[in-house]
Amino acid sequence: MTAELKSVMEENVKDKVKQILTEYLQVNGHRKTPERYAILDTIYSIKGHFDIDTLYNYMANEGKFRVSRATLYNTIILFIDAKLVIKHQFGNSSQYERAYNNETHHHMICMECGKVTEFQDENLKQAIADTKLKKFHASHYSLYIYGVCSKCTWAKRRKKKDK
Repeated sequence: MTAELKSVMEENVKDKVKQILTEYLQVNGHRKTPERYAILDTIYSIKGHFDIDTLYNYMANEGKFRVSRATLYNTIILFIDAKLVIKHQFGNSSQYERAYNNETHHHMICMECGKVTEFQDENLKQAIADTKLKKFHASHYSLYIYGVCSKCTWAKRRKKKDK
C-alpha cells in the first residue's frame, strides 16, 4: 500500500469519526466545540496507546489547541461514551486508544517496567470468536497478558550474576 493511499484512508477515518462525534453531540445535547474536534483529530493521528499527559504534550507540540488536562479528561470520557475511544487499565496506569477502525489485538503488560506490547494472534482471535457465550452477545473484547518482558528478565539475571 502506498503512503498516499494510507493518507487518504486515514483522512476517510477522520472524516467518519467527526461525523460520528457530530451525531453523538447532537443526539445528546452537547456543544460542538472546535476543541473537541481538535482533540479527536489528534487522537486519531496517534498510533497505539496514549495517556492524558502524552495527549496533552502532543497537542502542545503540534501547535494545536491549547487545552487543559481537565478538558482532556472530560473530553475523553465523552469520547468513550460515544464509542470513539477505548480505555485500558494497565496496572496503575490508564491508557487510551482509538476505537473506530481499530483492528482487534491483544496486550502483553510487563509487571516490572510497565511496558505494553500489542500483538495479534489469529488462533486466539478464532478461539474467542468460536466461544459460545450463553445469553450474551459480545461486541468486542480485550485480552491482557501480564508477565515480565525479556528486557526486565535479562536485567534481573544480570543483577543476580553481579551479586
